[in-house]
Amino acid sequence: MTDDFGKPQALPRLTAARIGLGRTGASLTTRAVLDFALDHARARDAVHATLDVDVLGDQVRRLGFETLSVTSAAPDRHTYLSRPDLGARLSPASHAALSDLSGPGPDLTIVLADGLSSRALDHASSVLAELKSAIVPDSWVVSPVVIATQARVALGDEVGACLGASMVLVLIGERPGMSSPDSLGAYLTWNPVVGRTNAERNCVSNIRPAGLKPEDAARTIFWLMTEARRLKLTGVELKDPSGLGAISSLPALP
Repeated sequence: MTDDFGKPQALPRLTAARIGLGRTGASLTTRAVLDFALDHARARDAVHATLDVDVLGDQVRRLGFETLSVTSAAPDRHTYLSRPDLGARLSPASHAALSDLSGPGPDLTIVLADGLSSRALDHASSVLAELKSAIVPDSWVVSPVVIATQARVALGDEVGACLGASMVLVLIGERPGMSSPDSLGAYLTWNPVVGRTNAERNCVSNIRPAGLKPEDAARTIFWLMTEARRLKLTGVELKDPSGLGAISSLPALP
């Protein structure tokens, strides 16, 4: 190929993946080894970093949302990492506090969860700001935003059920990769109840400035929310067709 991008040395410019690293004798270069160690440390730090609930709450309230704070049944980070099932359920105190709230069920409950990277919640305010500009004119009834710690995706099902929400949107820190310690995921579930499976959710992942930009993610999320409300479902039966045009325009394989 005459195009520079067909040359192996050009590949690192196209991806953050570890390719075309070069070598010194039979070993990696010192730079590649040091970069790997740094990225590994960043990923580990992201998993163990504690979410500052007060700071996040202030950011959310400045956007005009009320907030509530809950914890999962995992009492600490070690338990959370070793017992995923406990991260998927509310602590008894949090369950009771949410169940005591009175009022009609909202159209939407938003949960901000630390997940496996509290750093990812740095992008949550940007997503919320974009969503608010869409849901307010469209007359959505939204409950207070719930900030959850030691939380897994499925915790949103119990939160939504306690509040009687028609759907729940969980914005959660995804498992850190070696090039993405701050990736935020969005999981939308219609009629949340304990026991929902991942096949009953829609996911928008890799939300971060170096991945799917928060404003682009918010547009996709809002489209899914609108269709979920219209069809009264989420999951494998709710398809986002926005990328089909790009796929159909690809050249045929030889």
